[in-house]
Amino acid sequence: MVGGGFIQQILRRKLHSQSLATPVLSLFASKKVHEDAASSGVRALAVLGAGVTGLLSFSTVASADEAEHGLACPDYPWPHDGILSSYDHASIRRGHQVYQQVCASCHSMSLISYRDLVGVAYTEEEAKAMAAEIEVVDGPNDEGEMFTRPGKLSDRLPQPYANESAARFANGGAYPPDLSLITKARHNGQNYVFALLTGYRDPPAGISIREGLHYNPYFPGGAIAMPKMLNDEAVEYEDGVPATEAQMGKDVVSFLSWAAEPEMEERKLMGFKWIFLLSLALLQAAYYRRLKWSVLKSRKLVLDVVN
Repeated sequence: MVGGGFIQQILRRKLHSQSLATPVLSLFASKKVHEDAASSGVRALAVLGAGVTGLLSFSTVASADEAEHGLACPDYPWPHDGILSSYDHASIRRGHQVYQQVCASCHSMSLISYRDLVGVAYTEEEAKAMAAEIEVVDGPNDEGEMFTRPGKLSDRLPQPYANESAARFANGGAYPPDLSLITKARHNGQNYVFALLTGYRDPPAGISIREGLHYNPYFPGGAIAMPKMLNDEAVEYEDGVPATEAQMGKDVVSFLSWAAEPEMEERKLMGFKWIFLLSLALLQAAYYRRLKWSVLKSRKLVLDVVN
């Protein structure tokens, strides 16, 4: 009986100690769960904060890049961009008309002669008649003096200003660039020029444009000295095509693209001829290899050794 009572007391004490330890363990467990939940919440907030910061940084960089380099212009389906595509010569003629009536008062094309237009946009007689309308300073004559004469096919298109200083003085300090190679001199040239000519709009809220400048998001900085020049029905096309802003922009860009690369059609044609000739040469080489060398490559040599 004494042993049994002693054992019962030990069991009671053990059960009592376990009952006291259970709340303590549950307290530690609940505390750990709360700590894990709190740390998870902190991590989630940190990840969210990093994402928002990255997004704001990207937006800031994109806005700064847009302000420095201008808005990215769309890609337009120009008909002469294909591998075997050629220029739209009717569009080149209309584009030259837009250049003459709208652009030539400020911009020069010092690399283009009247004879370059023959067979591309005009006949020889038409080009001669256009050249004869201008006066060219030539000389000296037999007396050592300069004189003026009517233009001829070998003359370059006339320049609107005598020099750069005169051009800047007439345009408030801005220098109108020469357009002979403008589609090659600008990144994404054709699309950029078209977007620039048709991209004038009112400045958004919060942006102020200095007097004498005009807002154009495609121009680096957004402020350009050249005003909007292409307006509906600004010219009257000879072939009766409606002279909308987009049509005039497309035609003048076609003309400027031809001016920057007048040999494109000949180059593409020459490339096609070379591809055709090389294809014939490849077929001939395959035939020669099959019928001439196959006999030598497939022959079997037998060596009869006599002991």
